[in-house]
Amino acid sequence: MYIAYLVLAVFLIFATVIPFIQHQHWFFRGFDFGKVQFLVMKVFVFCLAFFFISPSPIFWFLQILLLLCIIYNAIILIRYTPIYKVKDVDIRDEHSDSVSILSANVYQFNKEYGRFIDLVNEVNPDIVLTMESNQAWGDAMKVLEKEYPYSCKLPLENTYGMHFYTKLKMEECQVHNFVADDIPSIEAELITKEGYKFTFFGVHPPPPSPTEEENSKERDGELLSIAKKVRKDAKTTLVVGDFNNVAWAKSSVLFRKTSETVDPRIGRGLISTFHARYWFMRFPLDQLYHTPDIFVQDLKVLPDFGSDHLPLFCNFYINRNDDAQEELVEELENGDMEEVNEMIEEGKEEQSERPQFAVERTSIFT
Repeated sequence: MYIAYLVLAVFLIFATVIPFIQHQHWFFRGFDFGKVQFLVMKVFVFCLAFFFISPSPIFWFLQILLLLCIIYNAIILIRYTPIYKVKDVDIRDEHSDSVSILSANVYQFNKEYGRFIDLVNEVNPDIVLTMESNQAWGDAMKVLEKEYPYSCKLPLENTYGMHFYTKLKMEECQVHNFVADDIPSIEAELITKEGYKFTFFGVHPPPPSPTEEENSKERDGELLSIAKKVRKDAKTTLVVGDFNNVAWAKSSVLFRKTSETVDPRIGRGLISTFHARYWFMRFPLDQLYHTPDIFVQDLKVLPDFGSDHLPLFCNFYINRNDDAQEELVEELENGDMEEVNEMIEEGKEEQSERPQFAVERTSIFT
């Protein structure tokens, strides 16, 4: 029992410290993802140790370190719980009607097309974004085009295809490849029924992992390129998709600060989407960020439809009271923008090991 305690305690302390090393290799960045699971394990080991381990100088040393790690993790994660109180928003009388989004990584090799179509029909969102959708998924989703007259389609076979459908009027739809030719993102200019304009970004950068990207350079470069564009354009904007990242990771914090956007998870909950089949190993990889003039009414996951990701659903409206959520916008600190630019350049220079696919830039109107 004592050896098991030593091994677990040292590992959990190591798992807390290793993310401080700002190396982009997957080994270092992978520990960002399991902060919730590690916190539960730390509390479990810390408490049980008092019942099964005889006190000694090493015991007390490890217990103190574990307690410090628990406090550190709790301070970070409490922001993503209802316990963390966010100031009530002062809503103006004039605002758009509610707009809804369904964003889903469908998992390219998932053949449960009908289950997804049924989910879309049941929820009836104004906007549908799919990731990992190839030509087979595109063919299956043609039935949506009657209800969703505007679309932008990128059916790729490299697990980075995307499809975008909307009932709202679409003035323009662009496909960007900020970092690599086989990592597209979609930018659409939309107008609500009441005439409120806003920009929608759909994103899906690659994850750092032993089986995909060796490091997070392309992911971070792609996301931070979008963040800079959102900051420069200074429009009402939502950024939605499978970020392959967690909100508390440094690159996510830099994204939020650079884009001057709000994370609606703060004060709500983790709203974890991956992995759909293993609740105890579920991470909030699918994310949404918005400018302060957008107000999120509801943000939640929807039922499983056969993918390894749960779909993300959001209800929001646009209100021109920009000051109402300004306190939730975090500012860049000295040296942050230089780091952002460096990470973008590193992402562009990184040679992807995935097969390269030509991405056709499309602008589709109906």
